[in-house]
Amino acid sequence: MNIFFVSLGCDKNLVDSEVMLGLLDAKGYQIVDDETQADVMVINTCCFIHDAKEESIQTILDMARYKEEGRLKALVVTGCLAQRYKQEIIDEIPEVDVVLGTTSYDKIVEAVEEALEGKSEVELADIDALPLPETKRLVTTGGHYAYLKIAEGCDKHCTYCIIPKVRGNYRSVPMERLIKEAQELADQGVKELILVAQETTVYGQDIYGEKSLHKLLKELCQIKGIRWIRLLYCYPEEIDDNLIQVMKEEPKICHYLDLPIQHASDAILKRMGRRTSKQQLIDTITKLRKEIPDIALRTTLITGFPGETQEQHEEVMEFVDEMEFERLGVFTYSPEEDTPAATMPDQIDEEVKEDRQADIMELQQEIVFDQAEDMIGKEVLVMIEGKVADENAYVGRTYRDAPNVDGLIFVNTDEELMTGDFAKVKVTGAAEYDLIGELM
Repeated sequence: MNIFFVSLGCDKNLVDSEVMLGLLDAKGYQIVDDETQADVMVINTCCFIHDAKEESIQTILDMARYKEEGRLKALVVTGCLAQRYKQEIIDEIPEVDVVLGTTSYDKIVEAVEEALEGKSEVELADIDALPLPETKRLVTTGGHYAYLKIAEGCDKHCTYCIIPKVRGNYRSVPMERLIKEAQELADQGVKELILVAQETTVYGQDIYGEKSLHKLLKELCQIKGIRWIRLLYCYPEEIDDNLIQVMKEEPKICHYLDLPIQHASDAILKRMGRRTSKQQLIDTITKLRKEIPDIALRTTLITGFPGETQEQHEEVMEFVDEMEFERLGVFTYSPEEDTPAATMPDQIDEEVKEDRQADIMELQQEIVFDQAEDMIGKEVLVMIEGKVADENAYVGRTYRDAPNVDGLIFVNTDEELMTGDFAKVKVTGAAEYDLIGELM
C-alpha cells in the first residue's frame, strides 16, 4: 500500500511528519514521492498565518482531485489546520476521510486504516497531551542534520498568535527521551542537531521546576557523532547566564542564536503581549556579543502591526541599523481570527505593511552584504550540503547558517566531498547573501 506524504509549515511540524512516517514505515506501508502512485495521502497542515492557511487548503483541494479520479483510496489531513478547522474540513471537503489533531499524530496508522475502510472521522486527543510514540523517525532532511523538538505548545499568548489554541500549553519532552532520540539520530548518521520548540529557552521549567536547557545541552554534547548543535526560537527575555555559559564551554554548540524579537517599539511590544522592552533587547544583545564575540544572531520582525505609526516603523529601522543582526526575516502582520490583535483598532493597509517590510529588508540587505565582505580572507568550517551540478564546486553552510532560512557558501575544489562532510574553507568572495570559498 503506497503512501504519499505532504508536510507543510514549520520545522516543528516536520518532526511530527517524520514521526508519522516512521510509524507508517514500521507497519509496512510503502512511502512514495509521486502522488500519482499513491493509494493513501496524508497532508500535515499549517495555519500559523494567512498564507500558510491558504497553502494548506489549496494543497488539500489539489490532492482531493486524485480521490475524484478514482486511484486514491484514502485522504488524511493532520496538523494545525486540522486541529483548528476540524469539522469544517470534513463538512466542506467530502474527499477527506479522517482529520487528526495536533496531539493525535501518534494515531496515524489507525487513521489510515479507518480511512481505507471508508470511515469519515475526526480524531482529537486532549490539546495538552504529549504523544511520545516509541518509533524511529524517518528523517527527511537528507540524513546529515535533523530537528529535535524539545517541547510542544506555548504559554506566552502573544496577541497576534494562534499557536496556544492549536498546540496547547507548554509541555517539555522529558530529557531522557530526548537523549535517546538524539542518540538514534546520531546512529543514523545525523551530525547536526537543531533544537526547536515554540520556545526553547524555557525548556524543563514545567517538569523540573527550573529552566533546564543548559543541562539538556550538556547531555547532548556527550553524544558521539554529533558535531554541531544549533538553537532556534530562543525568546530574549529567557536567555540567562547558564545558557550563555554552556554555549561558551561546549565546542559542539554553534555560536548562533535565533531570537524572535518581533518589534523594537515599547508601545507595539506591549500591544503584542511581548515580555521585553527595547532597552532589555539592547541589553541582551550587547551581553551576548560581549560574552560570545563571534556569535551570529538571527531575528524575526512583524511589520504593520495594528496601530503601528510611521515613527514606530522608523524606530525599528534605527534599531536594526544599530544592532546589525547577522540574519533577519520580516513578516507583514497577518490578522488571525480568535486572536486579540485581529480585533484591535487601527489595522494597517496591506500596501503600507509591504512597503515597511521592503524598507527593513533593504536596510538589512546592506548590513548583510557588508558583513559578507568582512568574511573574505577568513577560514571557516563548512558542512557540505551537496554538489553544484556540472561544476567542480559544492554548496555548504557555516555555523552562521541554519538550513533553509540563512545563506550558503559555495566551495570550489577538485576533491570529492560527500554530503555531511565537514571541510575547512577559506572565504574568497561574497555574492549577496552567500559566500564563495575554496577548500583549504
